[in-house]
Amino acid sequence: MNSKILEAKNLSKKFGDFTAVNSISFSIENGEVFGVVGPNGAGKTTTIKILATLLPPTSGEALIGGYNVFKNASKVRRMIGYVPQLLSADGNLTGYENLLIFAKLYDIPSKERKLRILDSLHFMGLTESANKMVKTYSGGMIRRLEIAQAVLHKPLVLFLDEPTVGLDPVARASVWEYVKTLAENGTTVLMTTHYMEEADAMCKRIVILDKGNIAAMGTPLDLKLSIGDSESSLNKVFEFYVGKTLESEELEGNYKDVSRTRRISKRLG
Repeated sequence: MNSKILEAKNLSKKFGDFTAVNSISFSIENGEVFGVVGPNGAGKTTTIKILATLLPPTSGEALIGGYNVFKNASKVRRMIGYVPQLLSADGNLTGYENLLIFAKLYDIPSKERKLRILDSLHFMGLTESANKMVKTYSGGMIRRLEIAQAVLHKPLVLFLDEPTVGLDPVARASVWEYVKTLAENGTTVLMTTHYMEEADAMCKRIVILDKGNIAAMGTPLDLKLSIGDSESSLNKVFEFYVGKTLESEELEGNYKDVSRTRRISKRLG
């Protein structure tokens, strides 16, 4: 059995004369947490959208579970979950109602929906807030709800695009905990992030993108050793390969604040 759940082969994406992703190749093992980091405009979100069947590549191919993500897009979509940068939860509905909509979209049988939703709410620590309007949630609670939405159908691969952008350190740590538990239970996770300490703590392997190209790839230790210092931080590794540091805002707020922060992050890439 192939241990590689995801394979990208010479994947490229052009928008007119602009090359957003330039012939990148990598693979991800079953149950791995794989990180994609890079400065604004590096091609992180474009890559994740290609893999999630939302954008066609200009050239190259990607396989998930052995299926081509474009030729077999409908099959692939049943195997993946996707949490985008922009808000995917409706603030005018309760947490339970948001999950119910996703359960129907995923064609979860009606007899299973309630139990599946309640299990997801419990797993993500949202049971007590299930019947509260999402617009009253904190940023960390919203992100946990969005992850719950994306894993309701028990996907093999979960894509997280900047899963902790705008969250304070405490809320960020809680999201890390739930993502790690998902991986321990067999879900393969590909996540983009602006936070190098997050990549270091969460990811088995990391690829650094710069201007659509792979600048470096390996385990956190491998990347540190590649610059001659096993005790170095990944921030120094990033600066070595990209030529600048990576900075992000650290904010936590209500539904409106989270929406604004994610829209800004989305524009910046």
